[in-house]
Amino acid sequence: MVFNILGSDKFNVVGWDIGGAHLKAVLLERDGQVAQVYQQPCPLWKGLSELESALAVILAGLPKVEKIHAITMTGELVDFFSCRDEGVAQIIATMQGYLNHETLLVYAGSSGFIYSENIKPQHYAAIASANWLASASLAAQKLNAALFVDIGSTTTDILLCENGVVQAIGITDYQRLQSQELVYTGIVRTAVMAVSQTVFFKGQPVGLMAEYFATMADVYRLSGDLNEAHDQTDSADGGAKTILASAKRLSRMIGHEFAEADLSFWQSLAVQLKHQQKQQIQSACLRQLSRHDSATPPCLIGAGVGRFLAKQIALDLDLPYHDFDDFFSPAPANSAITIADCAPAAAVAYLSRKLY
Repeated sequence: MVFNILGSDKFNVVGWDIGGAHLKAVLLERDGQVAQVYQQPCPLWKGLSELESALAVILAGLPKVEKIHAITMTGELVDFFSCRDEGVAQIIATMQGYLNHETLLVYAGSSGFIYSENIKPQHYAAIASANWLASASLAAQKLNAALFVDIGSTTTDILLCENGVVQAIGITDYQRLQSQELVYTGIVRTAVMAVSQTVFFKGQPVGLMAEYFATMADVYRLSGDLNEAHDQTDSADGGAKTILASAKRLSRMIGHEFAEADLSFWQSLAVQLKHQQKQQIQSACLRQLSRHDSATPPCLIGAGVGRFLAKQIALDLDLPYHDFDDFFSPAPANSAITIADCAPAAAVAYLSRKLY
């Protein structure tokens, strides 16, 4: 049952994006202005208690007024659940339990929004991991022709949008991995060993160890690109999140004894790894751009905590760049997290608001 009612100016709307590592929320006030943006760590693979804890933190900060909630998710993928259907069902049930009987809408991709109480097992497949379609659909409404690139902490979504419509090849994660509309790489949680197998260090090629010694958060801390507010995940060794600690973790990747005097070498290695990850994403962007059927190049819309890479890719490809933040009212000035950092949460809030 697709949700469709009237009177959007009567309610605040909270959009939720329930991931496997983070819980994100965007609050729209009655006038459609963004009032609050949240990101809480939520390592859902540890159990539903993690979602409950993150929910409690965000809900405590929301105004005590009548609200409508719209959710999308990717957290059903975590291995805490035996299958995706179980994950979808349990996540929805958890949200229902914490929202004090307020209206809850669930985003089901091309099927639109469904009242949570009307969800049936046949809806689960459309609900699972559909957050990318919400973000891209909203982006498609803003520009006639665009390449939407959302680079997050863990994954990257790349969608071609033409004539205000998302031109997706794949729908499921499996299909999207095939089409490279989903590239499983991100700027915080991705292991360095998943980005590269060989680097140059002190002028010599060297292989990387297939060990979870360092993450891309270490790389971007050393390159100077990381916003520390975006790194809400434990480091690979559970240690400090400092430049020197990141350099030491990176040194383990090539079996080289760490010395603080060599910091410039580790910073140079980080820039090299950054370039390799950017090239991986850029290659997938070129694959989608090859489908663009107009002589006029599309704009590139950057979203996610890693959109600084999207901006550089736009420059490399000579494409006009637009930040997802530019399309909306600004987030509160005191927030370290922006609308574009939480694009799916903002998208379901805005899209659901248009329906009632």
